[in-house]
Amino acid sequence: MVATVSTVAYLGLEARAVEVQCQLVPGLPNFILVGLPDKAVAESRERVRNAIAAIGLSLPPKRITVNLSPADLPKEGSHFDLPIALALLGAMGVIDAETLAGYVVVGELGLDGRTAPSPGVLLAALHAGSQEMGLVCPVAQGAEAAWAGEVEVVAAPDLLGLLNHFKGTSALSAPQPGVVDAPVRGADLKQVKGQEVAKRALEIAAAGGHNLLMVGPPGAGKSLMASCLPGILPDMTPSEALESSMVASVAGTLEGGRISRARPFRNPHHSASMAALVGGGLKARPGEVSMAHLGVLFLDELPEFQRTVLDSLRQPLETGEVTVARANAHVTFPARVQLIAAMNPCRCGHLGDPALACSRAPRCAADYQAKVSGPLLDRIDLHVEVQAVTAADLVLPPPAEGSAEVAARVAAARRVQTARYAGTKVRTNAEVDGERLEDVAGPDEPGRQLLAQAAAAMKLSARGYTRVLRVARTIADLAGSEQVGRVHVAEALSYRRRVPVN
Repeated sequence: MVATVSTVAYLGLEARAVEVQCQLVPGLPNFILVGLPDKAVAESRERVRNAIAAIGLSLPPKRITVNLSPADLPKEGSHFDLPIALALLGAMGVIDAETLAGYVVVGELGLDGRTAPSPGVLLAALHAGSQEMGLVCPVAQGAEAAWAGEVEVVAAPDLLGLLNHFKGTSALSAPQPGVVDAPVRGADLKQVKGQEVAKRALEIAAAGGHNLLMVGPPGAGKSLMASCLPGILPDMTPSEALESSMVASVAGTLEGGRISRARPFRNPHHSASMAALVGGGLKARPGEVSMAHLGVLFLDELPEFQRTVLDSLRQPLETGEVTVARANAHVTFPARVQLIAAMNPCRCGHLGDPALACSRAPRCAADYQAKVSGPLLDRIDLHVEVQAVTAADLVLPPPAEGSAEVAARVAAARRVQTARYAGTKVRTNAEVDGERLEDVAGPDEPGRQLLAQAAAAMKLSARGYTRVLRVARTIADLAGSEQVGRVHVAEALSYRRRVPVN
């Protein structure tokens, strides 16, 4: 007799169906695990053996073979412990294997039989729902799995409690979805003295989901303005919150089943490696660009990042996803992020001040800025020069307009975009492309003439031309204009930096 239990293997944000098959045959006592398991899965034999012993049972003196099918799909992670244990108990006749036919099982086991959390439970629950099956998972992740909706979730504290539940002697209560964390707002724009041009660029970036680069001396307020961005961005919709939580679930950072509708804000240090930024590693985990999906990726001191690491962002910024290639699999993670970057104009940071600039100016500025490649700069929609804050600015009272007022205008512009792109995969102006971009962002005749002249004078690439149109569409949305006009194109061009494309 072969006992089977359904589980999943994770490839990016995709849960692939896996069948755990267990068979007991006469022969020398042995416990064999096949089906392309990694080391964590292979070690499950000892955890399963001790967990079964903890509930007062012992393995029969037979040859035990556990097969993870399909055999050519790599199996990684400790979540195979619980399905392997249940398949083995089914083959031993302790539990009716037919009882488990309607469930997908995931979870790690301790040596004492207790269940332990493992990454990816939300994905497993969504997969179970698509297959019209229930889910068995550790009790610590029941609240996370409950977010999947109309899926029967059995959250077991230990192996014995799970057996009693299926035998009907002691039913487990159904878990409730975890709490929705209240948004944590960052700094307020009222803290920013002066910098009206930069604050206007920040508002445009927030309204259309555009990438933004701020260049200015140290202490000008670049990092402060970036920290203000979460306070003016609209909260995620329920579907976006679920999509963002799926990435957190795979990364194992969705604690207690709590989700948040505040957009992610990630600010990795400039020493981050390529695997840390775009994903990868031995088990191909999501990187910072995927953890910031549908949110903000803030890169401070942009030229201090390794150039190869920065250039690895080209594909995610263009396509909204990142593909990690491995010898045995290609894993794709979502990466629809809004890049906010900040940098000094040169290494000393005081290029515009002759009294403070170093002796190598302006050559040091050219060398320093050359660390960021032209193709990456071409993917940034708005470039803004942040001037040094003067003493006169510092003694002024706080500005009357803060994050709340700007957030209201941003929310109104986002509602216009939501209605405009209803029924499509496009969420913001920063994502629209092709013929649809011409339909929604095509300027009037004066605006078209100005754009044509500027494209030739500024030597805009095709990508740069497209991004100017997107920014102009956002500026028109903030102004409440249905038609993109010359004034909107002019402002969009003022944020475009003329850079050589390598």
